[in-house]
Amino acid sequence: MAIENSVVTNASAFVALRNFSNITRDLGTTQNRVSTGLRVASAIDDSSNFAIAQGIRTELKALSAVSQGLNNTKGVGKVALVGTTGVSNLLGDLRAKLTEMANTGMTTAQRDILSSDFNDLMSQAGNFILNATFNNINMLTDSASNVNTLANLSNGTLTLGSQDLQTTAEALASASFSTATASQSVITTEFTSLETAVNNALGALGADVRALELQTDFLNDISDATEEGLGNIVDANMARESARLTALQVQQQLAVQTL
Repeated sequence: MAIENSVVTNASAFVALRNFSNITRDLGTTQNRVSTGLRVASAIDDSSNFAIAQGIRTELKALSAVSQGLNNTKGVGKVALVGTTGVSNLLGDLRAKLTEMANTGMTTAQRDILSSDFNDLMSQAGNFILNATFNNINMLTDSASNVNTLANLSNGTLTLGSQDLQTTAEALASASFSTATASQSVITTEFTSLETAVNNALGALGADVRALELQTDFLNDISDATEEGLGNIVDANMARESARLTALQVQQQLAVQTL
């Protein structure tokens, strides 16, 4: 039979104390969720979901690393495109100078002036090629090699192809323009080779950079979707937790008064 009026054992106080302890524990849990924004902040909260969340976080970091690698390679490709476009913009002036020097009525003095102008333009073209460097990588020189970049978490890769403009540009720069016939020959050989190389480089680099951009955008979308899924697993419902926090604070105050 329960002792209701004992001076040694106060059953009602025990009940009140247990209620106060439970409320305090729940209040601490809710306060932690409100402060961190997480429903599952550690393995203690929910061991299985925390383990799943940790695996997803690892995958997100790996995706971020892949995206960074793609962005670096994309930078290399875009700088190479700028250099190639600069050379392409000079081709019209170079062809005009060569055409003028192919004129048999050109005097020696006039040919010397045009030759000097042509050499200045070629020097500028050479600067465009040699300065098209990003992160110490230049895709337009004779020593350039393809850049293979990890594109996903399945070890797939994308390739940024090298485009040797230096060799054809140097061949044109060293060509002889001493006579009209020589100038005409340069147009059909060295100049045409450089023009073809530049056009091919523009097409190839443009396609490669476009592929890198598409893959980067795709990985960003994947990361966003993955983070959303992670949030569904571990994020706290802040509206619900805030309401619960207020309720537990009131309950705690009443429990103290009861004690």
